[in-house]
Amino acid sequence: MASEVAAAAANVVRRAGKEMHGIVVSAGLMDKTVKVKLGGLRWEPRVQKFFKEPRFKLVHDPRNSLRQGDVVAIEPSWRVSQHVRHVVKHIIAPYGEPIESRDPVPTLEERIAERAAKRALKDERRAARKEEQARIREEMRVAALEAKEEKKRRREAMERGEEVPPATTEA
Repeated sequence: MASEVAAAAANVVRRAGKEMHGIVVSAGLMDKTVKVKLGGLRWEPRVQKFFKEPRFKLVHDPRNSLRQGDVVAIEPSWRVSQHVRHVVKHIIAPYGEPIESRDPVPTLEERIAERAAKRALKDERRAARKEEQARIREEMRVAALEAKEEKKRRREAMERGEEVPPATTEA
C-alpha cells in the first residue's frame, strides 16, 4: 500500500514540473505554509505598455525553514490543503539567517517517503479501529442473543406456572 502511495505521489509531481522563482512575503504566520510573490507582467493595449502584475501563491514549507525575504524555487505538487498546491523545491538566496542554521528543505524523495509513512500509519489506525468496532458489534450481538434466550426461558417458565425471579439489569 505504501508503495502505491509513493508511486501515485511521484506521478503527480512528474506530470507538473514547472519550476518558478519567487520571494517569500509572509512566513511564520501559518504552520508549514508561506506566501510567495511571483513576478508577472500584464499588457495594457490602451497605452501599449506592460505593467507589473505579481501573482501570489501559498506554498507548503514542510520543515518551516523559510523566512520572509528569501528567494525560493517552488514547483507544483500534490494538494496539501484547499489553497496550497505548490511546495518549496530549494532556497536560492536566503535573507537574514543563513541556510546552514535552518532545517534543510526536504527533497522530493524524502517528501514521498514521509507521505507514504504517514499514510501507512493512518491505514494501521483505520484497521485497528475497524477490528475494535467489529469486536464491539459481535459482543452486542452475543448479548442480544443471550437476552433473547433469557426472555424465552422466563416466558416458558411462566407458562409452566413456575415462580420466576425478577430480571436483573446489567448496564
